[in-house]
Amino acid sequence: MFPNLLIVALAALVPLVVGFIYYNPKTFGNAWMKTANVTEAQLKSGNKAKIFGVTLILSFILSFFVFGLVVHQTDYYSLFAAEPGFLEEGSEVMNQIDSFMEQYGGYYRTFKHGALHGGLVGVFVGLPIIMINGLFETKSLKYGFINAGYWIITLSLMGGILCQWG
Repeated sequence: MFPNLLIVALAALVPLVVGFIYYNPKTFGNAWMKTANVTEAQLKSGNKAKIFGVTLILSFILSFFVFGLVVHQTDYYSLFAAEPGFLEEGSEVMNQIDSFMEQYGGYYRTFKHGALHGGLVGVFVGLPIIMINGLFETKSLKYGFINAGYWIITLSLMGGILCQWG
């Protein structure tokens, strides 16, 4: 099962959209700047083309990976990858795969299911990584929770989009 690349690209925009809202001074922006020891002048002096360009590339990579985490049918293909005739049109293996996907291909393909798994990735992968980095950077727990909250929300939305429409 290969993802719809248009949906993967759309989901890759989620970190930018959520970041625009989440790190806005009216939400968590001021608290984040304070805990990160960053000023508005420093933020404005950054190379915007580089920041947003690299963010889009990395978000696309992340989106492609999240698809495999939230759409469980992708795992089914890996069971047969070593079988002779894998991916050969009309082979017995492909007939089995097609039959399985016809019956079960739509199971758990909902926004809610994808958002749950995306959120779990945020909590059990993103939060520990961010908190560990914050500890070594001598940042406060508040800094870690602000950034982890962003990724939990972002990965939940990405997962939901990818699972429902990807």
